[in-house]
Amino acid sequence: MSRVIAICMSQARGTEKLPVDRAYFEKDWGLKGDAHAGHWHRQVSLLGAEKVEAFNEKGGCVTAGAFGENLLVEGLDFRTLPVGTLLRCGQVLLEMTQIGKECHSHCAIFHRVGDCIMPREGVFARVLEPGEIRVGDEMHIEARTAPRPWQAAVITLSDKGFRGEREDLSGPAITERLIADGYEVIEQLLLPDEPAALKKELIRLCDQRQPDLILTTGGTGFGPRDTTPETTLAVSHRNVPGIAEAIRARSLAITPHAMLSRAVSVIRGKTLIVNLPGSPKACMETMDVFMDVIPHGMGLLRDEVSDCARP
Repeated sequence: MSRVIAICMSQARGTEKLPVDRAYFEKDWGLKGDAHAGHWHRQVSLLGAEKVEAFNEKGGCVTAGAFGENLLVEGLDFRTLPVGTLLRCGQVLLEMTQIGKECHSHCAIFHRVGDCIMPREGVFARVLEPGEIRVGDEMHIEARTAPRPWQAAVITLSDKGFRGEREDLSGPAITERLIADGYEVIEQLLLPDEPAALKKELIRLCDQRQPDLILTTGGTGFGPRDTTPETTLAVSHRNVPGIAEAIRARSLAITPHAMLSRAVSVIRGKTLIVNLPGSPKACMETMDVFMDVIPHGMGLLRDEVSDCARP
């Protein structure tokens, strides 16, 4: 049995949360009165009580809320659950949206004891159904009654676009197409043609937010700063050459310049990453090649379908 050990809140960001006996969880907001609540994907933070116990056994001395968690729960190892997991606690229904986080400025507990387990062991969720949670309430994983919509992120690579010298048209066009096809676009990023920036964001998205699909646009040509394929390969766990090959094969019927594309398609974790060209028109033409096919592959990555061999 899993149950809530502590409920913690803070009125200001960057401070340790203090325990309360009960709290009201507002739909698409979070804990009423908590400083981190809002219309975003990290409305509620959760941490396993066993992780705090292990930390204290190694010399730590922290109490509930010290790591910034809203809910301290025993009996659930949140890091083993995929993004999209539904967690039921009484009337409240939570959906996990992120695993771990990047620590930009160390919190109060880090400065006090020299470590913080929240970036490694904590998870985040949004509130789908509101209600009150009290200390001692049971929490369990709830099965979905319908498949979760495909989630995607869009990354545009453009030095001029990042500097504001040119309007980004490809990114919005890709986003509009994805939404029209029923995808939930969780993030849209505009980055310079810098390998380090792209690598950082690809790893963060795949490992923490776990979208089904990431589409990049730009940086796939012969220019000295066109390094999107190399960076994508550097973060990949498995290669998926067929998608990139199909795009080039179909595009050659439109323009011979398609043979100059160095775009790649790969998998990191449970996320499919596909490089697209830099122009809006070419992006739409390449998406025509694979959009009807990739749901089967993404379903396999989610473990929602079995691989079906053709007779």
